[in-house]
Amino acid sequence: MANELKDLTKRAVNYSQWYNELVVKADLAEQSAVRGCMVIKPYGYAIWEKMQRQLDDMFKATGVQNAYFPLLIPKSFLSREADHVEGFAKECAVVTHYRLKNDPEGKGVVVDPEARLEEELIIRPTSETIIWNTYRNWISSYRDLPLLVNQWANVFRWEMRTRLFLRTAEFLWQEGHTAHATKEEAQAKAIEMLHVYGDFAEKYMALPVVKGVKTANERFAGALETYTIEAMMQDGKALQSGTSHFLGQNFAKAFDVKFINKENQLEYVWATSWGVSTRLMGALIMTHSDDNGLVLPPHLAPIQVVIVPVYKNAEQLREVDACVAPIVERFKAMGISVKYDNADNKRPGFKFADYELKGVPVRLVIGARDIANGTIEVMRRDTLEKSSEPLQGIENRVSSLLEEIQQNIYQKALRHREEMTFKVDTWEEFKEQIEKGGFILAHWDGTTETEEKIKEETKATIRCIPLDAPEEEGRCIYTGKPSKRRVIFARNY
Repeated sequence: MANELKDLTKRAVNYSQWYNELVVKADLAEQSAVRGCMVIKPYGYAIWEKMQRQLDDMFKATGVQNAYFPLLIPKSFLSREADHVEGFAKECAVVTHYRLKNDPEGKGVVVDPEARLEEELIIRPTSETIIWNTYRNWISSYRDLPLLVNQWANVFRWEMRTRLFLRTAEFLWQEGHTAHATKEEAQAKAIEMLHVYGDFAEKYMALPVVKGVKTANERFAGALETYTIEAMMQDGKALQSGTSHFLGQNFAKAFDVKFINKENQLEYVWATSWGVSTRLMGALIMTHSDDNGLVLPPHLAPIQVVIVPVYKNAEQLREVDACVAPIVERFKAMGISVKYDNADNKRPGFKFADYELKGVPVRLVIGARDIANGTIEVMRRDTLEKSSEPLQGIENRVSSLLEEIQQNIYQKALRHREEMTFKVDTWEEFKEQIEKGGFILAHWDGTTETEEKIKEETKATIRCIPLDAPEEEGRCIYTGKPSKRRVIFARNY
């Protein structure tokens, strides 16, 4: 393991390679036998599970319930909403047959040509269409509204260029789909869920985000408005970390979902959809980790505290075991996830390197001499600082330290974002600064044409129009036309 750590590419040398190596070496995920798809390993999935559990609680606190809808979608469903099908057409995987048969020439199995489906099926790239077709059966009156449903699922989008967690053909996510009686209710729900995502990112992932609205060019296919949380990675690139969409009545009209309102009139419902995915794992890794491996926020770390014994013989190990057992129980009683690693098949040095690579927030080391002195060694993963602490009451000290680490890595990420955010007012400034990375606050004339030209010439996109962007008279950096507020440009993942 020590040799593997030495082999981890430095961020300053090749950030992309560092990321790819770290995902694999920290046992988070690996490439699968299916092109573009990944295997999420137990340690990586444990982090995702903690994300799931917290988000699920936050969703349910807003009145949302979970359900599940089919993986396969009739092809005709996608064609009912024109913008939607155009947005996803190039990414769809299509099921055309339902049976295989033995190859008569003895070359394994082949598709049975007589088993062609009457209507081809799409492996869901997203579920708006199948869900709104279902909602037609669930909604008839204003008494059925609002309908607040979420599903945890996998989706498939045929990506040509993939990277573990950040962009894979199949990925895990949640997708919320809500139906409302009024436009105002739907818009409020879309914004509410955006704030849920923002709170989760900042309080649990220790990830500072900018909340904003997407331009028409960057909207979800079929939405009237797309709200987003945008995060900055250590290399200065942006990562879209969650989106919430106000869909208007587009899908209700496409699938004829109507309700009788309080005035006994028939009208179409109003809709939202919102989702985050395993892409959040990529955000977590790239925001906090360092050249030694992962740095995990304590609120999401599968193992928050690891205790490693140091001993010369079996008698000393028994002494440490006896000392540590009640400490472990006290940690558990406090709701702190702890691992006591007294396995004798690995040396302490190997264990230190392994847990450092995997980002365990706090490491405790104890031996016979420490017990005699009434002390224990404490190392915090975020700063790699070590200290000798009194053994008595160590669980309380560590509990406070975990919160300190959580806040420290958030503040470190926030400082980085602030230091890498720049205001520019000219095209020459913009072209120079975009090469250095970061968020650029600049004026834009509001047209898709200008946005596309800027992207074509610099590979920078408008990440969002911040919700808190103040009105400010200015001139578009590209065309010189009037502008009323600055938007955020960046290169992105």
